[in-house]
Amino acid sequence: MSAETSVIPGWLQPLVTATRDVHVKDLTPFAPPAGADVRPASVLMLFGGDYSADDSREESRHVLLLERAHDMRSHAGQIAFPGGAHDLDDADDVATALREAQEETGLDPAGVEVIATLPKLWLPPSGFEVTPVLAWWRAPSPVRAVDPAETASVHTVALGELLDPVNRVTMRHPSGYRGPAFVIGDLVVWGFTAGLLSRLFAIVGWEQPWDVSRVVDLPPELLALTSDSRREQVEP
Repeated sequence: MSAETSVIPGWLQPLVTATRDVHVKDLTPFAPPAGADVRPASVLMLFGGDYSADDSREESRHVLLLERAHDMRSHAGQIAFPGGAHDLDDADDVATALREAQEETGLDPAGVEVIATLPKLWLPPSGFEVTPVLAWWRAPSPVRAVDPAETASVHTVALGELLDPVNRVTMRHPSGYRGPAFVIGDLVVWGFTAGLLSRLFAIVGWEQPWDVSRVVDLPPELLALTSDSRREQVEP
């Protein structure tokens, strides 16, 4: 069944249309380099909300995100999409995304309807070649941090809060990196996840004008986690 003829709600149809012909350059400046030793991975960009025929409340719409464990070897403590490295038993990129999401959050893959897969993107710090899998949470199931060694917490973040210009900033890392970020209470979404969300919102036409000149430094507690993570990658 195609996405256009499935149960995907009307508010998500622009996502189907806008991503049909999307290219790597539309999403990131980092395309997987030819001949590079990259590791295949997938992430699940899962959108939910508006579960009844007469429910068109924007405030019910959300995205599933998680907080990575604070002692992981890469991207420690970051807010991210569920996902991870490809396993030899995975049939394809979609299978990887669904398996990893189930292992990390406990969601039931049977309630997930895949909309599309986006182009493979390169994640330079860890060398992953990441395939984003867009999906509709047709039948939501309870979610939680299944394994504390991988996941610190799980969040269904309101789409309206991510789109609210008040919650959008340009995040500055001491390395010189600057990129879009979302600050929602104590939740700081930055890096790869924030960049992908930001570009997707712009492509779909959901983005609201926000002040890109509002630059904030990466919070010290998150900076400490990224520093620890990088040391672990180079130390024996």
